[in-house]
Amino acid sequence: MTKVGLVTVLYGSDDVLDGFLKSLSIQTFTDYHLYLIDNATNDNTDKLLKDLTRKYGIANYTHVKNTSNAGVARGNNQGVELSIDDGACYTLLLNNDIEFSQPELLNDMVFHAEKYSESIIIPKIYFYDSGKVWMAGGRFLMLKGSTIHVGEGDTDGKAYNKEKYYKYAPTCFMLINNKVFDAIGLMDEKYFVYYDDTDFMYRAYKKGYRVKFLPQLRILHKVSSLTGGDKSLFSIYYGTRNRVYFIKKNFTGFSYLCSMTFTLTSRFVKFLIYDKEQRQQLLKAISDAFKM
Repeated sequence: MTKVGLVTVLYGSDDVLDGFLKSLSIQTFTDYHLYLIDNATNDNTDKLLKDLTRKYGIANYTHVKNTSNAGVARGNNQGVELSIDDGACYTLLLNNDIEFSQPELLNDMVFHAEKYSESIIIPKIYFYDSGKVWMAGGRFLMLKGSTIHVGEGDTDGKAYNKEKYYKYAPTCFMLINNKVFDAIGLMDEKYFVYYDDTDFMYRAYKKGYRVKFLPQLRILHKVSSLTGGDKSLFSIYYGTRNRVYFIKKNFTGFSYLCSMTFTLTSRFVKFLIYDKEQRQQLLKAISDAFKM
C-alpha cells in the first residue's frame, strides 16, 4: 500500500476532536500515520486524545507538543517534514474542525492519485451546519490579491458535480504528493495563519501544478469554529496583514497596483464600520505588513 502522512494542527481543538477522530476511525484505508501538531499543549487535550484514540482504535499517531503557538504554517511544516522523513509518498493536510462519513474517502483519494498521477487532490467541502457548498474548487483573483471558492454558499447541484482541474484550493483537506514540496518548498511561516495556503498554492500554480477536484468525495467543515469568525480581532489582523504581505511578495506591475489598491480601499470601507478595537487592529495589520 501507499503510505500517507496525515497532518493536522491543534489549537484549542478539544470540542471538535471527537468528530474528527471518529471520521478517521471508519476509513478502510489504514496505511497512514496521523501527526497531531499541538500549538496549545495542555493536560486536558493530552487526556482527551488518549481517551479518544483508544475509543476509536487509532494507534498510528504522533502527538507533537509545541511549547508555544508556532502558527498554522509552521505546524503544517512540522507535520510535512515528519511525513517525508517517515517515507510517506503523500501528505494529507486536513483541518480538525471537519467530519466525513464515507469509509472509502481516503482510499479513493490515494487510488486516484496513483492511477492518474495526480499531484494535488481535493474533495467537495460543505458547511457543517447548513449543508450548502463551502468549496467545490477555487480560483485566484489576481486583480484583488485574494481567492474565491467555487460554489460557496450555493445549494449543491450539477454545476458542482464534475471532476475538474483548478489553479487554487484551500488546504483544509488536500492530498499532496510529497514531490510537490521538493519542487516548491514548504509553507511560508511568516504568515502564521491565513494566506499561508494561498501563497503555497500560488507557488504550486506558478510551477505548473493543478488541483484535481473529486466531487464524489464529501467533507463537512465547521467553518471558523476555532478563530471566532472573520470579524474577530484575530481574523481582522491576520487576514489583513497577510493579504497585503501576499501581494507584496508575489505580484508586480499592473497586478500589484490593482490588487494593492483594491485591498487598501476595501479595508478603508471596513474601517468606517468597525468599532475602535477593530480599527486599531486593522491599522496595525497594514503597518506590520509593509514592514515584512
